[in-house]
Amino acid sequence: MEFDLEYNAERSHLIIPEYGRHIQKLVNHCIALEDVTERNKMAKAIVDVMGNLQPHLRDVPDFKHKLWDQLFIMADFKLDVDSPYEKLEKEVLQAKPEKLDYPRYASKYRYYGNNIQTMIDTALTWEEGDARDALYFTIANHMKKCYLNWNKDTVDDDVIFKHLIDLSNGNIDLTTKNETLSEAKDLMRKRKPTNKQHNKPSNKQRPKKK
Repeated sequence: MEFDLEYNAERSHLIIPEYGRHIQKLVNHCIALEDVTERNKMAKAIVDVMGNLQPHLRDVPDFKHKLWDQLFIMADFKLDVDSPYEKLEKEVLQAKPEKLDYPRYASKYRYYGNNIQTMIDTALTWEEGDARDALYFTIANHMKKCYLNWNKDTVDDDVIFKHLIDLSNGNIDLTTKNETLSEAKDLMRKRKPTNKQHNKPSNKQRPKKK
């Protein structure tokens, strides 16, 4: 008696290996069916079997929708059946995401952190007035604190103002305001201990054990 053996090297590629080769064969057979009614009937049966193979995902939102999408993917989008959901298009699946630009501050002044540019851009949308000026100086003080944390114990306000001009593309210039930023000692002042820590008795105050 002779047997037809299948070798892995001769088998077709599994598009979604998690479902195994038998499901892939069912999908291929479904594609080859000429009768539309039979094709639709078999497609629904395949989706039901796929769902039974992944019972742990039944509570996932749009579980059925995902199964139908996977069916079309395994069919290489050659399966012509009536889906209860919008059919997944091959072009949409293979579309490359849009390229994300690197933040302007990523390679320059990185010691200010990743949120400083967002703060500056938001401040520029405020209406002109005392509130916006106060926000500008708040941002500058925050930049000064970040600079001191990263670099050294002191920094001239002019350095911070120059960096702020650069990061705001020249829209925020505090050099003409004749005001100074907070002192370094105030920006770097440590927090006072909480009442619990402050009232905690020292070793000398603790009563001796008898």
